[in-house]
Order: sequence, then structure tokens, then C-alpha cells
Amino acid sequence: MAAFLDPFSTQLDALARRARLRRLVPRAGHDFASNDYLGLAHDPAIGAAVAEAIARGVPVGSGGSRLLRGNAPEHEALEAQAAALFGSEAALFLSSGFAANMALLAGLPGPDDLIIADALIHASAHDGMKLSRAQAVLAAHNDPQAFDDAIRDWRHKGGTGRPWIAVETLYSMDGDRAPIAALNAVAERHDAMLILDEAHATAVHGPGGRGLGAQLEGQAHVIALHTCGKGLGVEGALVTAARPIIELLVNRGRSFIFSTSPSPLIAVAVSAALERMTQANDLRARLAGLIGHAAQHLCAPLSLPAPTSQILPIILGDDARTMRVAAALQGAGFDVRGIRPPTVPRGTSRLRVSLTLNVDEGVIEALGVALQAALAGEPA
Repeated sequence: MAAFLDPFSTQLDALARRARLRRLVPRAGHDFASNDYLGLAHDPAIGAAVAEAIARGVPVGSGGSRLLRGNAPEHEALEAQAAALFGSEAALFLSSGFAANMALLAGLPGPDDLIIADALIHASAHDGMKLSRAQAVLAAHNDPQAFDDAIRDWRHKGGTGRPWIAVETLYSMDGDRAPIAALNAVAERHDAMLILDEAHATAVHGPGGRGLGAQLEGQAHVIALHTCGKGLGVEGALVTAARPIIELLVNRGRSFIFSTSPSPLIAVAVSAALERMTQANDLRARLAGLIGHAAQHLCAPLSLPAPTSQILPIILGDDARTMRVAAALQGAGFDVRGIRPPTVPRGTSRLRVSLTLNVDEGVIEALGVALQAALAGEPA
């Protein structure tokens, strides 16, 4: 048996030597790692909605895929609520943001089409593009001209289908925002579809937490993906778009068609989270205050630029050094994780500091002190 498994052990050993071996570890320390930006994962109103649903007999399991017997009234009610809230014709609830990106990019663009994705877009988009019937190319990060050039080059070479532009509105590892207005101008100029992955913006940014692309929702060429397991504090994902797009997704989105549907109780929880989101200006203001506090106590002492969002990358470059500093911070009681390739480009390993309402100003100040000590103990 051991000899049979040797090739797998060899692969694990190689990852360990490169400081890229991943392991599951228990939660511990102050939260600077989660995406629970508004602290809604423990929100009493969301928990009460789920408890009430259990009391009236809503089942824990869905029993099957949505196209079989897994389509519960709670799913449909959530989708109607989301469409109205985000200003789209229709919405579709899927089990995760990963599943949603897979369904969108593998299922909707046709064989004559072109997908142009930002170079730093999430792994789920890359996997969706690999399964797509369309040609796919990457454009330089946050460079609208690069998207425009890619479309023009494709047309010049005989491309006849529809372009699909795919971006995140707020990037999960750099914390920077997409130039949405300029990208939308490119989409309109070339009759392209525009996919806005709002994963790290939903609930946190935009009017009422509706995302950084809220002003574009409802337009025929715009598709938005609102992840429910980050700022909303629950799980799953909502795709909002024109009704024909949603209906085509039901028919062609394989990660939707062939997956058991999310629990009806999760649909209830997401519904409550959306309601909570619209009334959470106070939480968003508190988070903005913490971001400003981090600029003063985390960034300024290290001569780093002030963060523009709740995601603060501290790029150290070397994989092993990054993981040693992360381990030192964890040992001091701060749950800060090291991020290495292939999640980020080679040579950009980093500490990803996630600011959430699960900590306060005093904890941020203490992290700043611990971070300076950890970096001082490391060779540059």
C-alpha cells in the first residue's frame, strides 16, 4: 500500500519544500482571515429567521436538483426578492460563487464568442473558461484599453460572435476596484456582455450594499454575481440578469443542473441577510472606520499605501517568509493567513489582512504591533 501511494507522497513533499503545502487548521485567534466583513454570520435576525423556518417545517435538505424535486418555494421567493432588490429582471440561486462562475462561463458563451477576463480574476472563472466552448483570453489587470484591444484584435482575425467581458468589481487578493464605468463603455462599444463578480463588494459597497456595479444592474448586457457567503454571512450565490439569460443558465449551467440544490433553510437565511443588508448602513460605516484605523496603525508604520477597501494585502514576495510571518502572527493570537501561488502570481506571496466587524480598533492596533515585531525578526 505504501509503495502504491509513494507518487502522491512525493508530490506533497515537493509542495512542502516550496512552502506551498496547504493544510486545514482550526479557527483560532482574532479574525483577520474571514470574508464575514459585516459580522453577519452571527447576526441574530438571520438566525431567528432560520429558527422560525424550522419551526414551521421547512426541511433541512432539498432532496434533489432544482430541475427535479429540489425546487422549493424558499428558493423561488429568494430569487424574486433578489431580482427586485438588485434591479434585475430575474435571479438564480446557486450553491456557491464557484458554481455560479462555472455555470456562467462554461454554459453561456457560444463557440463563436470570445471571453476576455481580467488577469487577476478568481480561479472559478478560469475553470469556467477552460470548459467553455468560446475562445478565452486574459487582459491586463484593471486596464480597459487591454480589453478593447483584445476585442479589436479578435474581430480583425475574423471573430464573428459576441464578446464577454468578465471582471471582479473588488479583487479578493489585492483589494482594488475595477474601473467599472470604463469597462462598461468598452462593452457598449463592442456589443459585449459584461459579467460583474461582486463577491467581495456585495453587502459592503454600493447603495444599500448592492455592490459597486449597482448602477448598471437591469441593463440587458449586464450579469452580476452576488456571493452570499462573504459580506452576507451565509452561503451560496445569486446571479442577477435579464430573464432570457437566467432561463438559459437553467438550461445550460451544468454546475446548476447537476447539483443538489441548496437547503431551503439556506435560502431563508440568505433572504434574511438581504433584508439585513439593506438596513446595515451603520455596519458599513463602522467597517469604513476600521479601514481608516488600519491605514493608521497597520499601513503607515510599514510605509504601505492606505487600503481602499476592507482587503489589505501585505506583499512579502517569498513563499517561506510569508508563511513564517503568518505563523508568528497566529502564534500571537491573530488569525492572519499567508497566500501563495497559484492563488496569487509568482513572487507576490502575501499576508491577506481581511478587516471585519469581528474585531475592533484595539485589536487592530495590537495586530500592528505584532506585525512590526514579526517582520523585524525576518530577513528582508
